Amino acid sequence: MADGKRLEQVRLGGRGLVVGAQGLGCMGMSEFYGDTDESAARATLDAALERGVTMFDTADMYGRGENERFLAPFVRAHREQVVIATKFGSVRDDDGSMSVNNDPRYIRQAIDGSLSRLGLDVIDLYYMHRYDPKVPLADPIGTMADLVTQGKVRYLGLSEVTGDELREADAIHPIAAVQSEWSLFTRDIERTLVPAAAELGVGVVPYSPLGRGFLTGAMPAQSQGNDIRSVFPRFTGENAQRNAELLTPVAEIAEARGASMAQVALAWLHRQAVVRNLTVVPIPGTRKPDRLAENLAALEITLTDDELARLDPIAEQVAGERYPDMTETAGSRES
Repeated sequence: MADGKRLEQVRLGGRGLVVGAQGLGCMGMSEFYGDTDESAARATLDAALERGVTMFDTADMYGRGENERFLAPFVRAHREQVVIATKFGSVRDDDGSMSVNNDPRYIRQAIDGSLSRLGLDVIDLYYMHRYDPKVPLADPIGTMADLVTQGKVRYLGLSEVTGDELREADAIHPIAAVQSEWSLFTRDIERTLVPAAAELGVGVVPYSPLGRGFLTGAMPAQSQGNDIRSVFPRFTGENAQRNAELLTPVAEIAEARGASMAQVALAWLHRQAVVRNLTVVPIPGTRKPDRLAENLAALEITLTDDELARLDPIAEQVAGERYPDMTETAGSRES
């Protein structure tokens, strides 16, 4: 996308929520992927809005609330232009462990906490970050529907669910979007979730569309220090070496097109919207304005059927699970 050209606006599914064709994942502006630079991150937010990015994605667990606080002045200053998406349900305990909480009482506390940290009266898109299958789905979805009635939330979303779970939730209250990891490295959601989303008119919001940086070709073979990837199976040891070898077709297509590998990976996702007849709005995360411009330029690339065929086998060969513990993800529940 040429500098200065504004992003196309699309309807996220069939439920009325209009956003830029690419969003911005804000998690890394607070933690998880190494040291942060607040001034660069704020410059990235401003550049994104100027280019037509309107959906900014966060969660109450990112920085244990600090990411929402970081975004608050930006969101309030541009409230009429910004679609703020945040999440509940993935809880970080004091000892660093993670748990899932879908209890209605907790949800009511969580929304008030997010509203307070963001300094807002209403959240545009509120996701259930993780679903605990031991809890009847009607409990959290019914509570989320009540939040819409109360005017605290405009649209509902789900993250890391199966196709059947999406159908069940949508029958209780319309779901605007589902957020799951989807990239050339991770295609689990294509089994049941993507078809269900297309059938119901629910938008798909892929997180980690660049394979947590691996698909850019610039990530070191093994992350270290305060980078969460240092404990992810795909980025360590022999798995990292094997996965790096899978990038050859991405690099070759990028070179032939005069594009970056990141742009090819994002162009593949944008192409899925046409191939699968649904709305796809990736949310690549970045803290740098130049990377933002690079990611947005992927919308100018339309991959051919031959190029898609060269890229399709990659996910089947990826070594290692997405997370050290996959029990909390929809991938472990897919059939």
